[in-house]
Amino acid sequence: MPTVKDIIITKNAADFPPDCKVWPIWTHGPDSFDWEYTQTEKCLILEGRVTIADRPAAGQTVSFGPGDFVVFPKGLKCRWTIQKAVRKHYNFE
Repeated sequence: MPTVKDIIITKNAADFPPDCKVWPIWTHGPDSFDWEYTQTEKCLILEGRVTIADRPAAGQTVSFGPGDFVVFPKGLKCRWTIQKAVRKHYNFE
C-alpha cells in the first residue's frame, strides 16, 4: 500500500505536463479530512498550504504549496490538513 513517501513533489515548471494549466480547478478552505485515492491524481498547486499524513497515522507527513506539482499514487490513504486555503489544477488518471 502506498504511503506519503510515495507522493512525488516537483518544483521545476519545466517538468510539469504542458496541459496542466487547463485542468479543472478545485478550491477548499482550511480544514482537515481523510481521503483515499482510488486513482492516481496529479495536481498543480496555485495557492495555499497543505500537509498530508499517512492513515493510519505513522508519523510520516509531506507538505506543499504554491508552485508545486504533486502526484498522489492510487491506493494512498491519507489525512489532508489544509493550513491555508488551497486552489489547484487537478487531473485523475
